[in-house]
Amino acid sequence: MLILGIESSCDETGIALFDTNKGLLAHELYSQIDVHADYGGVVPELASRDHVRKTIPLIKKVMADANIAKDDIDGIAYTSGPGLVGALMVGACIGRSLAFAWDIPAVPVHHMEGHLLAPMLEDDTPAFPFIALLVSGGHTQLVEVKAIGDYQILGESIDDAAGEAFDKTAKLLGLDYPGGPMLAKLAESGTPGVYKFPRPMTDRPGLDFSFSGLKTAAANVIRSEGIILAGSKSTQNEDAPENVEQIKADIAYAFQEAVVDTIAIKCRRAVEQTGIKTLVIAGGVSANTELRNKLAKLMEKHKGQVYYPRHEFCTDNGAMIAYAGAQRLQKYGDRDLLIKARPRWSIEELPAI
Repeated sequence: MLILGIESSCDETGIALFDTNKGLLAHELYSQIDVHADYGGVVPELASRDHVRKTIPLIKKVMADANIAKDDIDGIAYTSGPGLVGALMVGACIGRSLAFAWDIPAVPVHHMEGHLLAPMLEDDTPAFPFIALLVSGGHTQLVEVKAIGDYQILGESIDDAAGEAFDKTAKLLGLDYPGGPMLAKLAESGTPGVYKFPRPMTDRPGLDFSFSGLKTAAANVIRSEGIILAGSKSTQNEDAPENVEQIKADIAYAFQEAVVDTIAIKCRRAVEQTGIKTLVIAGGVSANTELRNKLAKLMEKHKGQVYYPRHEFCTDNGAMIAYAGAQRLQKYGDRDLLIKARPRWSIEELPAI
C-alpha cells in the first residue's frame, strides 16, 4: 500500500511517500523559520498562507523523486490535529481534494500519534508495549502505549510545554528564533553549578509536568543579572557585567539541566509505575543531546532500552504522517468529503487498530 502523507499542523510543510512493503520512498520538508523569525514566534495567518504556496509543489517534487504517478498512490494521510486550525485546514483540504479527484481513500491523522510512531521508520524498532515521551513546543506527555491506537496518558504538562519553555527562555536571553536549539547550543559553553533552578513538581507524587514556574525563575535571574527585555530584543543595561555572554551561557546550562532532570525523574517514575522497560522519545525536543544522554543512562540503569527517531524526523515531517496513516488506512478507509481539522484533540480518543 502506497500512502502520500501531508503534514501542515504548524510552521513546517512536510510531504512523504511511504510504501508498506518498501518503506519510505521519498520525503521533503519546508521550514518557515525565515518567515516567522522577525516576529519571534509563529504567526498563524502567515503559516497558513505559506502552506498554501508550498504543499502542491512539494507533492509534485516528492512524486517525481520517487518516480511515482498519481495512479500508483493507494491513499492519502493528512494531519487533522492538534495544531493551528488554519494550517491544518490547508493540508486537510488538499488531502481530501486529491483523494476525491484520484478516487482513493483519505485518513485524518493525529499529529502526536505521528510523532509517537516516528521511531517505527527506523531499522531498529520498539516492540509493544512501551512508554512514549512526547516532548515538543506544544506538548509534553508521558503515554503508555499497548498497541497502535491503544494509548493512556500517564502525565502531561499543566501549563507550558518543555519546548515552549525553552523557546521563551531563549527569547529572554536574546537568542534568535527558534530559540530552543540555540539555547541548547549556548548551554554547551555554560559552567555547571553557577545557577540552580527548581525541578518543578518533582517533590510530589504524579507524572504531570509544569514548566511555567521554571521559566519565571529563569526570567528573574536574567533580570537580576542586568539583562533586560527591551521590546522583542534582549539588551544589557548600563550596569551589566562585562562577562554577560558567559552569564547567559551559565543560565542556559542551568535551565536546560533543570528541564532534562525534571523529565528524567518523571520518566523514571513512569517506568517504575508501569514496569515497562522500553521508552520511546519523540517530538522536537527529543533531538536535545543532553536529554537523550540522560534518558539513555536512566534506561540502562533499569536494564531497559530507549528509542528515538532520527534527527530529521524529530521535528514535524510528512514521513511520520504517512506511516501513521498507512497503519490506519489498512483498517479504516474513508472516502467521504468531510474536511476534518481538530486544533484540540486528545490522543486517547483514537480507536485502536
